[in-house]
Amino acid sequence: MSEPQVIIGGRKIGPGQPPYIVAEMSGNHNGDIGRALALIDAAKAAGADAVKLQTYTADTITIDHDGPEFRMHGGLWDGRRLYELYQEAHTPWNWHGRLFEHARSIGIDIFSSPFDPTAVELLSSLGAPAFKIASFELVDIPLIELCARTGKPLIMSTGLASAAEITEALAAAQGAGDGGVILLHCTSAYPAPASEMNLRTLQHLADQHGVVVGLSDHTLGVTVSLAAVALGACFIEKHFTLSRAEGGVDSDFSLEPHELKTLVDESRVAWESLGTVRYDEVPSEASNRGNRRSLYVVADIARGERLTPQNVRSIRPGYGMPPKHLPEVLDRTASRDLARGTPLDWSMLT
Repeated sequence: MSEPQVIIGGRKIGPGQPPYIVAEMSGNHNGDIGRALALIDAAKAAGADAVKLQTYTADTITIDHDGPEFRMHGGLWDGRRLYELYQEAHTPWNWHGRLFEHARSIGIDIFSSPFDPTAVELLSSLGAPAFKIASFELVDIPLIELCARTGKPLIMSTGLASAAEITEALAAAQGAGDGGVILLHCTSAYPAPASEMNLRTLQHLADQHGVVVGLSDHTLGVTVSLAAVALGACFIEKHFTLSRAEGGVDSDFSLEPHELKTLVDESRVAWESLGTVRYDEVPSEASNRGNRRSLYVVADIARGERLTPQNVRSIRPGYGMPPKHLPEVLDRTASRDLARGTPLDWSMLT
């Protein structure tokens, strides 16, 4: 059975490919299109494969309401009204064309998470190469089907989702379109504690569903993402900012440019280190083969003299007989004079 594979912007994503690294801009532009453009430049400079946006307005994602259920409870945004939070964090729709154009001009993929049909329409008009379904929208089956019907790949985060909800969402995506699906394991906490990431779920997702898997990572730093690559993640998404010190709704758990570059570089190293199942000698080991242990004459032995633990030992280097033969050669006699430092060979024994 062939390994699953998804293509975004001409880039193959799957087990046989280097991990695809996405810099999630989210609201870290802080309402400044110049900063948004600078984030795209910084993501490209760091080596990321893509920049991701979020496409909504406060009115398309929620309603202006003061009820307690319309407030955040706990975490980074505790007590904030949803409407006000999304007003602050949204990426204005009239920026999208310029951001897409700029990303393409410098050679980095750009796509977004739509949160309603009008967002899907906007992103489709801009030629978005993929759609991202956010964790909280995984239960919005009509939205998933609408995105899938475009024929573009879907990346779906699974934070808070049960196994049954993941199966249902995946079936909806695959039933409505053929662009392929990437499932992202995710812990929907901001920031997420490493102890609650449960990265072993990655392989289970891959085995259960036969799709490309990755990680939407809200932990601090890059360690968890690198561990995910070692466990088979083919796609890594991390929030990204120019400077945490400059603030922003997501800045506390976002990477700065030098950290994003570390993620890109070290993810490639982690992926390269996976290799294949192999037990034989690899090229870099060849010069060290002679450093293994073997049987050597460690004291001069005259012809006809017995071999004993005092004149034959297992030592380095490895040009003599394998050490496993030591019990067999002891008490044998030398067929000729053997000088100290001679690698032992069967032809020397009688």
